[in-house]
Amino acid sequence: MKTFFSADIHLGHANVIRFCNRPYQSEDEMNKGLIHNWNQRVKPGDVVYHVGDFCFRGGWQAGKTKAQFWESQLNGKIIHIQGNHDINNGTKALITHAIMQFGGHEVFVTHRPPTMKAEVPDFCDFVICGHIHEKWKHLYDPEGDINVPIINVGVDVWNYTPVSMSETLVYYDHIIKYNKINKVQ
Repeated sequence: MKTFFSADIHLGHANVIRFCNRPYQSEDEMNKGLIHNWNQRVKPGDVVYHVGDFCFRGGWQAGKTKAQFWESQLNGKIIHIQGNHDINNGTKALITHAIMQFGGHEVFVTHRPPTMKAEVPDFCDFVICGHIHEKWKHLYDPEGDINVPIINVGVDVWNYTPVSMSETLVYYDHIIKYNKINKVQ
């Protein structure tokens, strides 16, 4: 069993193609592409923490809520962390944020990236977020107000696919190492 993160998949949301400059010609092509990419990486026994904005609007499709309709096409057990578009789409997103421990690190997981140090528990080593789509893959200013790396796990910066827990750890290590190298010089 592997653990993955993803965010801002926005299934069924045609306008996100234009808003985020996604490489799809239609909503149908985007939905099929995102589902294909997800299922290529995620196996049925895996777990995916989807960090907000899973699908577009509520309602029913094929006798299921929109979220259930899309979930039934995706591999793995999906645990939703609520995003701003998950209020009325049928996701059972009761989690607004979480603190997880993996790879010897304490990780704060939330849809919207924090903007103030008070939003991140002092003991956390880094933040996993979504919400900002293609704007950036990570932020880190060790001298700034939020002095831990913030990693965006949104599909728009991870080749339209979920990212594994081990990949987030490697990326975190890369951020820290790069910062130390540049600080020394």
